[in-house]
Amino acid sequence: MKQIEAVVANINDLNDGEMRQVSVGETEILLSRIDGKFYAVGAHCAHYKAPLADGVLSGDHVVCPWHNAYFDVTTGDQLEPPGLDSLASYQVRIEAENVIVSVPEETTGLRSPTMAQFNPNVDGRTFVILGAGAAGVHAAQTLRVAGYQGRIVMITQEDQLPYDRTKLSKDYFIGKTSSEEMPLRSPDFFKEHAIEVLLNHQVEQVQTTAKAIAFTNGDSLTYDALLVATGGKPRQLDIPGADLQNILTLRSFADADRILTTIKQKGQAVVIGSSFIGMETASGLSQQGLQVTVISPDSVPFKKTLGEEIGKIFQQVHEENGVSFKLGRKAVQFEGSDKVEAVILDNGDRLQADIVIIGVGVQPATDFLKGVELHPKDRSVVVDEYLCAGDSIYAAGDIARYPDWRTNESIRVEHWRVAAQHGRIAAYNMAGKAVKFRGLPLFWTMQFKFPLRYVGHAQSWDEIIVDGDLQKQEFIAFYIKNNQVLAVATSHRDTETAAISELMRLNQMLTVEELRRGIVDLIHKQPQVSSKR
Repeated sequence: MKQIEAVVANINDLNDGEMRQVSVGETEILLSRIDGKFYAVGAHCAHYKAPLADGVLSGDHVVCPWHNAYFDVTTGDQLEPPGLDSLASYQVRIEAENVIVSVPEETTGLRSPTMAQFNPNVDGRTFVILGAGAAGVHAAQTLRVAGYQGRIVMITQEDQLPYDRTKLSKDYFIGKTSSEEMPLRSPDFFKEHAIEVLLNHQVEQVQTTAKAIAFTNGDSLTYDALLVATGGKPRQLDIPGADLQNILTLRSFADADRILTTIKQKGQAVVIGSSFIGMETASGLSQQGLQVTVISPDSVPFKKTLGEEIGKIFQQVHEENGVSFKLGRKAVQFEGSDKVEAVILDNGDRLQADIVIIGVGVQPATDFLKGVELHPKDRSVVVDEYLCAGDSIYAAGDIARYPDWRTNESIRVEHWRVAAQHGRIAAYNMAGKAVKFRGLPLFWTMQFKFPLRYVGHAQSWDEIIVDGDLQKQEFIAFYIKNNQVLAVATSHRDTETAAISELMRLNQMLTVEELRRGIVDLIHKQPQVSSKR
């Protein structure tokens, strides 16, 4: 393929450990200097195309400023999700003091990772993945990246190939993303890499002693290794009238389409629950022109997750955009002849409703598992640091209860990125690599024009130290427990969020004493890393 080349810098323009975005023709490139050598890779993250130059360079990898994907800047390889592709890597040469980069005439800046080819003559095993969400699709791809050449079967009860679930209550819901943009991989990708995807398959039982899966349609399948990544089932309300039409949940592609079809007539919408899915749905419905009321038993949205002050900001943003709240209240009955017409609250209030969205959380989809330890509290799958739940069986994503390497607590996290991280690590271990899970939870939300990133995990805290201005929605909030920063919530502080992610991963976060003294220089606190991650 024809190459285009250009002088992009002088050798003295970058010091070791620095990066910048440059261009060769119309191709944008991330140029970095590591140990005296220059490297050039694609300039934009494989996930949502964030400019990586706005992230943080640590050792030989860059941390994306938006959702904290990691890429090796010397090779372009993706090291941490989200996103499934790696960055394109370009040729660099030095002439005199000029840094010259060559790029193909046509390049997207991305590339698929190097993957092994299916060869049953080399490996006759069958690895099965139950679930086609973030964990499932990352696991399927990573098995091939790890060199596994046997059969891969990914199974889903949905009629869709793996898609970006995070967009359902965000961009897809408000029309910024089309249905054609939702799939994470094309049908050709799965065919090329011999990843079988069984759609519309509902599991009846997994018998782990026999390593056998039975389906409700009568089919069966045996496996040599199994990853269970079935995610969560939306919780329902067991109250009178719950079987009326137009009472819906938002978990799947089909759910989103049903809601979008229903709201074409506009009208009154009631969202039950102030969870992230509930609040994002309220934001989306309001932007679609509906009058929205949120009902929640909580006194403030997100109080248990983010604290009262930040929770009140979310409430304020919603109210400024026309959303009403009934807080400290519960729905006790739905009324209507055929379709829902009203919601009755525990104080007797009656709210008119043309559509009701239930957003009161999910429960792990694990009822079909036999012979696996399930946690007594929520029936999640108990796994070790390798995400292993037993003999040749692994669990990932919403259903997995795993040891937090930072606190040694047993935790379960319902985040898209955690599921993707789990899928990758479980796949490496299925392939015999023995990799411990050392990922950091991260989630993000966008409600109206208020973005929030959250890194780490804090089930409770002793105090919250805030840098910035909460009311201006530009801040970093540090959640402290036992004199340790367990989690950080940020808004409009993207580069610093990337630095936080890396410092927490390396256990080099700012100390509580520094934070109390107002020392919050995250950009210039250099992580102590070797040249190789």
